Amino acid sequence: MSFSIAGKVAIVTGAANGVGLSVARHFLAQGAYVMCADMDESSLIAEYGEEADAEDAKLAYFAGDLRQKLTIANLLSATIDAFDGVDILVNASRQVLMSEPLSVEGDNVAELLEQNLMTSLRLTQQVAKWMIKNSDKSGDDDGVVGSIVNLSSIAARRCQPELLAFSISSAAVDQMTRAMAVSLAPHRIRVNAVAFGSVMSSSLRDMLAENPDYRDEITSKTPLGRVAPASEVAETVQYLTSDCSGFMTGQILTVDGGRTLVDPVHAPTH
Repeated sequence: MSFSIAGKVAIVTGAANGVGLSVARHFLAQGAYVMCADMDESSLIAEYGEEADAEDAKLAYFAGDLRQKLTIANLLSATIDAFDGVDILVNASRQVLMSEPLSVEGDNVAELLEQNLMTSLRLTQQVAKWMIKNSDKSGDDDGVVGSIVNLSSIAARRCQPELLAFSISSAAVDQMTRAMAVSLAPHRIRVNAVAFGSVMSSSLRDMLAENPDYRDEITSKTPLGRVAPASEVAETVQYLTSDCSGFMTGQILTVDGGRTLVDPVHAPTH
């Protein structure tokens, strides 16, 4: 089996910054064709513009709000037009908003379920339909038709009051991953997820810029004692989309330096 994704076509959402950007860049370096999608058009142009305009470019970019169903359809169409198909979907678009748990107006649950769960679910549905239809046309009954990876968070298992909405949406992404894995398995489409923590995402970078002292607190509660670069998540995503993980589906791989193994309550109260 091979870790190679060279020659495969991938859609990566949230590709303008943070972990999504790292995944897109890593896939390009590994020889994949990548459609970089994000709603931040200016950042997409700044990051990919010159390369996308080059002759025989292996990347293209798409700007749009994936909360709109028509935008999802347009993204899929743009990818097929650019690269004649799609083999991989990486749902890396996600948002972190603080919550006021006892406030209906300020809990942000509906907003993050729409942004973090529903956009990934709808795009998964559209891409999977295309993969199934394309597979039926090819008549190939062997091998994996496609691979889908969702980015989640250890917040699905570790709760803080101010992260109520983010925790709920992350847990929903995990369960959506499992449910879609079962639904798509008969069509030979694999669905997995990476739940990460103590990783330098764009949201963590913004938080550390405002609260530099948080870094020491994070590293002290992470057994491996560091904050990992986003590239380490990207490498895990590559594994999940390569032939080496061909018999894996419905799994949530944790990349957190062991953080979820540690009970944050030091006193033996249980």
